[in-house]
Amino acid sequence: MKLFPALEKRYTREPLTAREAQRQAQFIAFGPIVFEVSRLMVKFGILDLLRDRDAGMTLEELARETGLSEYAVRVLLEASLSIGTVLVDPSSERFTLSKTGWFLLTDASTRVNLDFNHDVNYEGMFRLEESLREGRPAGLEHFGPWKTVYEGLSQLPEEVQRSWFGFDHFYSDHSFDEALRVIFSRPTHRLLDVGGNTGRWALRCVAYDPQVEVTIADLPQQLEMMRRQTAAKPGSDRIHGYGCNLLDAATPFPTDGTYDAIWMSQFLDCFGEEEIRSILERAARIMTETTRLYIMETFWDRQKYETATLCLTLTSLYFTAIANGNSKMYHSEAMQRLVESAGLEVETLHDSLGWGHSIMVCRKKQ
Repeated sequence: MKLFPALEKRYTREPLTAREAQRQAQFIAFGPIVFEVSRLMVKFGILDLLRDRDAGMTLEELARETGLSEYAVRVLLEASLSIGTVLVDPSSERFTLSKTGWFLLTDASTRVNLDFNHDVNYEGMFRLEESLREGRPAGLEHFGPWKTVYEGLSQLPEEVQRSWFGFDHFYSDHSFDEALRVIFSRPTHRLLDVGGNTGRWALRCVAYDPQVEVTIADLPQQLEMMRRQTAAKPGSDRIHGYGCNLLDAATPFPTDGTYDAIWMSQFLDCFGEEEIRSILERAARIMTETTRLYIMETFWDRQKYETATLCLTLTSLYFTAIANGNSKMYHSEAMQRLVESAGLEVETLHDSLGWGHSIMVCRKKQ
């Protein structure tokens, strides 16, 4: 298993002393409580108050400002001291924000992950064991009777949709500018956006190139959401829909002409390996020698920083318990193997786009 240099030291050699390792084990054992305490320190505004007071605040001052009882503030503060999000001056008993608390409060990706895990994952994750044993998203039953989260996405509660799309869009949006330059470095008149979701990428494409025509292939209910989101936006007349269930191996890709580019962004990680192979094989059937398939994913082994790999490998369990029961964030070598098994080959690989994306540029085997 190949790893980027930033990961090798962390993942191939023991980084902790015995005492540090013991503390880490206890931190894991109390993980759900660590999460809830930290989320409420944000929600109740305690971390905000501490950030804005250079001299810190006493327990009594925090209780008065938040409207919580002194008991409630005390148990949250004492737990947060152990968690590491706040610090205390023993002489004045004034609390201040730690570096970890600052990142929890102000780092955009951390806040997106916090909301996603609370609103989308938290209750369903209780059934992770069942999901792993049965190969199905048992935790999804918390929301509805669907086989995958994608079937029920338009019917999820509003706050859950907000956190789901916030998570999905945050990571992809930061990569779009660089991705557009990669794709349109080649002549691209017709682009097939596979799993185009709400049409955000399609809108970026038609804004970037005034001639390109974009077809979005997705579930019919997703296309309805897309049409509402893109209606009356500049270039929306060049965005078309192709309703299909890509999990059905008998469902062909659109054959209404030649596509210069086939785009799959944060799409293949939504499926298991056999499903990916089937999707890639069907894509290959409509490709010519000039067509390029662009796979944009956050491969966990190709991250510049270990923190990103941590987030990605843990996000895999969302797919297990909530999304569909059989997909994950993939190692790049696994994806390349699937590409090659579908009759394609990786032409180039672009790394470090936005918040850790890579683009595999694939062509038909020569």
